[in-house]
Amino acid sequence: MTTIRIATRSSAQARTQAEAVGALLMAARDDVAVEYVFVDTHGDLNATTPLHLMGGQGVFVKEVQRAVLENHADIAVHSAKDLPSQNADGLVISAIGERRTPNDALVGKRLEELAVGATIATGSVRRRAQLMRVRPDLQFVDLRGNIQTRLSKIPDGGAIVMAVAALEILDMTSHIAEVLDLDVAVPMVGQGSVAIEARTDDSETRAILALIDHAASRRAVETERAFLAELGAGCSLPVGAHLSNDGVFRAFMANDDFSDSVQIVGSIGDSDDNRVVGITAAIECRARLAKPLQ
Repeated sequence: MTTIRIATRSSAQARTQAEAVGALLMAARDDVAVEYVFVDTHGDLNATTPLHLMGGQGVFVKEVQRAVLENHADIAVHSAKDLPSQNADGLVISAIGERRTPNDALVGKRLEELAVGATIATGSVRRRAQLMRVRPDLQFVDLRGNIQTRLSKIPDGGAIVMAVAALEILDMTSHIAEVLDLDVAVPMVGQGSVAIEARTDDSETRAILALIDHAASRRAVETERAFLAELGAGCSLPVGAHLSNDGVFRAFMANDDFSDSVQIVGSIGDSDDNRVVGITAAIECRARLAKPLQ
C-alpha cells in the first residue's frame, strides 16, 4: 500500500478540495491510501490586512509548499488561483483537477438591482476594477475572512463578490444572486481549478498524480499562467485571464488606480501553442494600457 500525505490549508474549502483529490487518487489506484496534513498559512493567520497589501498571490501557499519540501507531506493541494506564476524551487505542478465553474458571482443584490452608489465588498482589486468598468457609480469596501465570515458581511443594499467554485465546493450556491458573465468579470488566472504540486525528484508520486490530471483544465490553466508569467512576478496590477472549453481566451488588465483598463478576446485552435497565446495576450494588454488616454 502506498500512502500519499496531502498538505492543504485547514479552511473548510481547502479541506473539501483536498478530500476530493484524495478520493480521486484512491479511485485511480486501489493500492493508494491518503493522509491529510493541515497547515495554517500567512494569509489565514492575518485575516484583516487586504490581500494586495500582503503580497497578493502566494500568501496562501508558501507554508503548504514548505510542508512538501521538508518531507512532512508528499503533495500540496491549492486553489490554482492562489499560486504565483512561477513554480517554487523543488516543486512542480503534477496535476490539475477538472475545473469547476470559473465565474465570479454576486451575493446579495444582482448588478441591475444595485442602486446608484451601492456598496460592493471584495478583497480583489481585479473584481473592483472590472465592476467599475460597468458601474462606475458603485462604492467598494474591503472583504476578508473565510466563506461564512464573508457571507455575513453583505453590505445593506449591496453585494459581495465571490468565486462560484468556492460556493460549489461547499454546496452553498443557493446564496448566489447573479453569476457574472465572463465578459463582465474575467476570472483570476486558474480560478475554479485545483493545482497539485509534488517534489520534482519524487517520480513515483508524480506518476500517480498523472492519473488524475485533467488535460483540458491543464491546458486552460497553463495558458492563463503563461499570461500572468509574462507580466512578471512583480506585477501587482488588476489582471485576469480565462480560456474556456470552446477555445475562447479572455484577458483583462487595469492600471493601479482603475482609471484605465483593457479587455481582449481571442480564440485558440487545437493546434495552437496555448502558452504563446497567453504570452501574446499579456504583451498586447500591457502595450494597450501603456498608451495615453485619448
